[in-house]
Amino acid sequence: MAQSFARNFTIRNVLLAGILLMLAGDFMFALNDAMGKWLVASFSVGQVVLIRSIGAFFVLGPMIANQGAGKLFQMERPVLQLLRVVATTLDTGLFYAAVVYLPLADVMSFYMAGPIYVAALSHLLLGEKVGWRRWLAILVGFCGVLIILKPSSAAFSLSSTYALIGSVAFGFAIILGRRLRGTSDTTLVTWQTIGTLIVGGALTIGAWRTPTALDFGAMLLLGVVSCAAHLMITRALKLAPASTLAPLHYSLLLWAIVFGLVFFGDMPSSRILIGSAIVVLAGIFIFHRQKVVETVVPPENVPKGVN
Repeated sequence: MAQSFARNFTIRNVLLAGILLMLAGDFMFALNDAMGKWLVASFSVGQVVLIRSIGAFFVLGPMIANQGAGKLFQMERPVLQLLRVVATTLDTGLFYAAVVYLPLADVMSFYMAGPIYVAALSHLLLGEKVGWRRWLAILVGFCGVLIILKPSSAAFSLSSTYALIGSVAFGFAIILGRRLRGTSDTTLVTWQTIGTLIVGGALTIGAWRTPTALDFGAMLLLGVVSCAAHLMITRALKLAPASTLAPLHYSLLLWAIVFGLVFFGDMPSSRILIGSAIVVLAGIFIFHRQKVVETVVPPENVPKGVN
């Protein structure tokens, strides 16, 4: 009896730790997004991405040393690794390009459709069976995306296009991550960081603006915050079921609204709120159906931080 009680108590504590880490990681990602929006208002996207990538190595450095630098080159499926780096670089760069002109909540609304893209792409690229209920949820989710996008000549903007393409790249990155399950998180994150560093450096040519010590520190901190958030969510997925954590990830949208309102005075329109609600509900239903069909939801399906 005592052993059973102790075991249940431990399980509850581990589950609670996973939930708290997920919420903390999402908060850190939202903070990262708000900081990024503030910085790209004064500096080019390339410069922010470049220095942010350098900052990420303050976190990645000890992880690489622990794993061994040689293992970074012992990669499975190099072509897929390269495609993932391209997808994550597009995801990051286009996110920052979009928030230059769009409110945080608007851009985040596109990225909340990640699970919907993953469900559709899993069928098309991985040959995974998707039942009619999930296909219906995918279609409903796309309708939500169209409401957010409002594809008319009067409302369609280049920034919206950046957010849409970036969110699709995010979905591709998740799919490719599922194909590369044998690769460690350290290797995956290191190479995607190197990718953003190279592209950021190229985009900075001719667009460099000397930052103050405060701005330079903020850009470095951006990389530290995003890396820390990624590690929190990765650890959370090892402590609690993905089906439990998946709905919590949508707290990112709530934080985006709060930070957008507090720091930038941006209040999402009713159209954005309605479209976001449709996307979130469709995403949660897809996770629910996946749990019903497969019993266990693969952790790679949980939407990770967009940048």
